[in-house]
Amino acid sequence: MPFGFDPLEMNWSIGIDIGGTAIKSVAAKQDGTILKRIAQPTNDGENSTNEWTQNARQIIADFEKEVGSSEASVGISSPGLAANDERCIAYLPGKLKGLQGLDWTDALKKDSLVPVLNDAHAALLGEAWIGAARDKQNVVLLTLGTGVGGAITSGGKLLKGTIGRAGHLGHMCMDIDGPPSICDMPGAVEGMIGNCTVQERSNGKYVSTQDLVDAYKANDPEATTIWLRSIRSLGCAIASYINIIDPEIVVLTGGISIVGNTLMDPLMTVLDEVEWRPGGHKVPVVFGSLGKWAGAIGAARLAMNHKASIQAPH
Repeated sequence: MPFGFDPLEMNWSIGIDIGGTAIKSVAAKQDGTILKRIAQPTNDGENSTNEWTQNARQIIADFEKEVGSSEASVGISSPGLAANDERCIAYLPGKLKGLQGLDWTDALKKDSLVPVLNDAHAALLGEAWIGAARDKQNVVLLTLGTGVGGAITSGGKLLKGTIGRAGHLGHMCMDIDGPPSICDMPGAVEGMIGNCTVQERSNGKYVSTQDLVDAYKANDPEATTIWLRSIRSLGCAIASYINIIDPEIVVLTGGISIVGNTLMDPLMTVLDEVEWRPGGHKVPVVFGSLGKWAGAIGAARLAMNHKASIQAPH
């Protein structure tokens, strides 16, 4: 029998995380057990609404065959702003053709809602469920990659805001005279640490954060100056988020986080200097534990939560 579980006793969900380079999907039980996970290329630019739908249906069918029973619910994670009714990504200009406005509940012909969530929001749901922020009620998550994104939970609830913008922590202003971010914010956090600005920050000497970090580790003076300035900007941003949100923990995820202590050690030095610590209270800053699967796991958790809310007595 697949996975050694009795299908009649199983209640499991699927989370599908659609990214710019890969689609990550997981099948998960309510206790957090991950039954199976798969990743496949996104092929951005080649997709239409029909192709997104067909891909998702195939993922669901493959999981159901492997597990040996039908899924209880499905959730979707994606870049962009999710609609308030959670049926689609309402705003995603210029990327992932065919995804904006796609109503997943209708597309998959489901009787109950297929909830859709921003990918950073989903990553935080995953980390708060079975990851680095497990059992924490007040959390700040930062995604450090090409750009800088984020998400917030307060009192155990995901902060979405009025139109889904909440958590765009990478677009906080750090320099009023700096160049604008993609959200028109001058001198944003994203411009200080995001992979998208490495060439600009280094006058073309380095093409990626990994190149910059490798040179820093080799004691290159210019790379050291650039990297430590980037980390100081990140540390000041995190301290600002702590002052505004007062979280129990700050979780760092995304591609840049894989450099590990090369990031964390100088970051701790900055936070020791700038973090407000009343009564000696220090907010833990940690790396996420779910890696690239956090969004898919969070999407599965979202689907479970919706299913539970429908079944709960009112």
